[in-house]
Amino acid sequence: MTTILFLCTGNSCRSILAEATFNHLAPPGWRAISAGSHPTGTVHPRALALLAREGIDTVGYTSKSWDNLPVTPDIVITVCASAAGEACPAYLAPAVRAHWGVDDPAHATGTDAEINAAFATAYRILRARIEAFLALPLDALNRDPKALTRELARIGQEVG
Repeated sequence: MTTILFLCTGNSCRSILAEATFNHLAPPGWRAISAGSHPTGTVHPRALALLAREGIDTVGYTSKSWDNLPVTPDIVITVCASAAGEACPAYLAPAVRAHWGVDDPAHATGTDAEINAAFATAYRILRARIEAFLALPLDALNRDPKALTRELARIGQEVG
């Protein structure tokens, strides 16, 4: 089993969206988990509502700390928007690493429609990147960490 950790600060929106979407689309032998360096303790209700609208199971998703991971991940993908000045946690254990920055919809302001649009945008970007990743020759890349790192970086820069 290859495990991907989607990591951000609060583990309430983006990393949960990525975890649930990845697990919904992933082939056998692959799974995602998510965590935060400073978890909020709750999953944002709009994230859960969006996943449900997309037909993605929302049962069991919680905001949790990276201190309590059930397994050591093989791949760590940070999803914080470091370009927007957000501090991105640094995972120090051995793993292939990539950064797929996405603006945090939890900080969106405006009308309900504008806030929902921010969640939809984050989801769309993450789903496009996950789909691009899953379209790769995963078995071959899993045996070549340097190539996997390059492909993950490319996806984070070019997709979405």
